[in-house]
Amino acid sequence: MTEKPMEPAESVEAAGPTARRRQLGFRLLALREARGWSAEEAGERAGVSKATVSRYERAKGNVRWNWVDQLCRAYGASDEEREALVDLAKNSRAVEGWWVPYAGRLPSPMRLLLALEDESSRISHYTVGVIPGLLQTLEYARSIKATPSSALPPDQVDEYLSMRMQRQRILDRPSPPKYHVVMDEAVIRREVGGPDVMTAQLDHLLQRSQEPNVSIQILPFSAGAYSAALNSFVVYGGPDPSLDVIFIENPVGSLFLEEPSAREEYASAISFLRQEALDTASSAELIAEVSKTHLRNRK
Repeated sequence: MTEKPMEPAESVEAAGPTARRRQLGFRLLALREARGWSAEEAGERAGVSKATVSRYERAKGNVRWNWVDQLCRAYGASDEEREALVDLAKNSRAVEGWWVPYAGRLPSPMRLLLALEDESSRISHYTVGVIPGLLQTLEYARSIKATPSSALPPDQVDEYLSMRMQRQRILDRPSPPKYHVVMDEAVIRREVGGPDVMTAQLDHLLQRSQEPNVSIQILPFSAGAYSAALNSFVVYGGPDPSLDVIFIENPVGSLFLEEPSAREEYASAISFLRQEALDTASSAELIAEVSKTHLRNRK
């Protein structure tokens, strides 16, 4: 075998069940491909179904550690790697997150997004439209206008807003994720809900930016236009960068990108935008200045 054994790292212990299943699937796929076997042949040799092989590789649902053990033995994995993957399987069972009561009413992409967000230890966000949900005040969130075709019934709006506010609690955990945001200047200048709402929202940004785990940068109008800054995106990550997920939302659906080329492209984009944006101190000064502008616009 030429495959490099998976290191029994502390990062595995720090990861949540979704990340563990994805890491397990990534390694099982690599082991199978190293053998040159189809999913059907691998299943036959390991004594499991083709569907099980495919499901484990795609990180779908919970896994049985004894079947992972059988697959590893069929692939000829080293004892060290087999034990590490079995350990991943034993600790990959989905746990009930705070969003579970909402799960039946949430589309599948949102359930995956919430799980990734809940388990991430670092989140990088670039936004061109609105303040990110993790940093919104309730009144700002309430004032965002929905496209008529996707507007929620009035009786569901409060529940949706409550869920959005609960999402923000990840930033207040004892060990919160590192959250780095780059915002286009238009985001803080666009009036949402009126001057009072905007002033309160920008003051909230300034308060959050003082927290050690939150960094906020503004990409100013004076910097010009960038191809990397045409669309909003979020990068969810943990200890292992090879498991980073890029999330892109648009009017017709959501995209979760996990290909190595996509990870490399978006890592380069966020690094470049951070360099081009104002530093955090200058960004805070601009946010405070714009907040005063909104106040002056009060009638």
